[in-house]
Amino acid sequence: MRYYPVHLDIQNRNCLVVGGGSVGTRKVITLLDCGAKVTVISPVVSPQLRDFANSGSIKLRVRRYRSGDLDGMFLVIGATDDEELNRQISNDADHLNTLCNIADRPEVCNFILPSIVQRDDLVITISTSGRSPAMAKKLRKTLESQFGKEYGVFLKLMGAIRKKLLSTSHKPEAHKPLFEQLIDADLIAMIEKGKTAEIDAVLFETLGEGYNFKELMQP
Repeated sequence: MRYYPVHLDIQNRNCLVVGGGSVGTRKVITLLDCGAKVTVISPVVSPQLRDFANSGSIKLRVRRYRSGDLDGMFLVIGATDDEELNRQISNDADHLNTLCNIADRPEVCNFILPSIVQRDDLVITISTSGRSPAMAKKLRKTLESQFGKEYGVFLKLMGAIRKKLLSTSHKPEAHKPLFEQLIDADLIAMIEKGKTAEIDAVLFETLGEGYNFKELMQP
């Protein structure tokens, strides 16, 4: 296996996107969703990127890339159709030990971006190690049909239960069998069908008093 699977925490990290077209715009949206501080450099930019810049969501430099632009960056994404520029970005990143992804060019990346299925806190990533993006896309569509929004609700519920258990005298090692029981009770199907009363019955049977679906799901 060539690539080491990992989910990066880029919250408040400085990230650079070189390229302001449709591909660059998609990369920026994902970075912003993950809480990154995004800078975009490109002589031509999409209307959406201009809107982001005008609202203060990103920093925008309407010009060509320069090697010094990588200073202080945690990662860079090259989203241009200029092969010479893409290789320059890759070489500059390699010199600085900066994480670098060049869109659709795995041979000049030190990390690649997977296809993603997301249901709130549930994030499923699919990678073909750069061999077949089309296959990754097909698998993503298959998984999207299998995992609905109820999985995100379920994880929110489990997180609320875990937080409440930790606030009491429960020891972390005692939680595992409780969560296994909740998973085996098929709460996901109950959430999908909106069977709140049945969910509350399972919570009471497993955890005792004080665990109510509606209250646990409150912000």
